[in-house]
Amino acid sequence: MAFLILVIGDLHIPDRALDIPQKFKKLLSPGKIGQTLCLGNLTDKHTYEYLRSVAPDLKIVKGRFDVEAASLPLSQVVTHGSLRVGFVEGFTLVSAEPDLLLAEANKLDVDVLCWGGTHRFDAFEYMDKFFVNPGSATGAYTTGWSKDGEDMVPSFCLMDVQGISLTLYVYQLRKDVNGVENVAVEKVTYTKPVESTPASTS
Repeated sequence: MAFLILVIGDLHIPDRALDIPQKFKKLLSPGKIGQTLCLGNLTDKHTYEYLRSVAPDLKIVKGRFDVEAASLPLSQVVTHGSLRVGFVEGFTLVSAEPDLLLAEANKLDVDVLCWGGTHRFDAFEYMDKFFVNPGSATGAYTTGWSKDGEDMVPSFCLMDVQGISLTLYVYQLRKDVNGVENVAVEKVTYTKPVESTPASTS
């Protein structure tokens, strides 16, 4: 069975959202997830306990609104297969410009950088590194990064790492024209470039 890594953040419960959507909770049943990377703004103990029940191996970084969790680190790095994965909430970044994200990835010496704070899903490859923003698992509103009138789409990501390759599954709770909510899943892949070693001459 694959070792799946849950990447989740910007929950803001109960201040900006009541709970993680039920349709997401059905997908996050205990025993399926090997590790959780929480990108901050967890803000309440009940949600912390829930995430621990999904995967006891829970890694958390401090978000701007995690005021009661002063001891949380601002960044963390985990290694899976041949990939180093770093994660931050994003409030320590000046902006989400690719060059600034690349600088953060280089500072942490990681192949994959997960960042939060925008409440909007994003994933792209830049300068041989992979960047992932899982969005907000609750679809909580944001005060700084959204465009006027933009609806926040609840989302989270699962990562499956095999050696130098990563498959990212993005889950988004979208409404159809009738207002019915359905979970849409997309897949994005990344493979770490392998430096070719020159053949030795004897």
